[in-house]
Amino acid sequence: MKRIASIMYVKKDAYEEYEKRHTEIWPEMVAELKNHGASNYSIFLDRDSGQLFAYLEIESEEKWAQMSQTAVCQKWWHFMDPLMETNEDHSPVSKELHPVFYMA
Repeated sequence: MKRIASIMYVKKDAYEEYEKRHTEIWPEMVAELKNHGASNYSIFLDRDSGQLFAYLEIESEEKWAQMSQTAVCQKWWHFMDPLMETNEDHSPVSKELHPVFYMA
């Protein structure tokens, strides 16, 4: 199991819609995340900056890397694109964080 944390950015006028879309996340998206080894996935919002902090645990980097190629992930990225800072492929602009401390 590997722990991953990253920062993404949601547009300040889209906070409520961003949260709504995650409250109503598609069951097929959740299933695909689990199929690609993701668990304990959380996203937190800093309402002052629009910065999102995401944390998840994955079974393997190889399995997780394949998630971005799935049809449902591509569809989700397009669905979320208007709300977030995104790359040309519609994936969220994301900065991976370096782990410093962990207490089990």
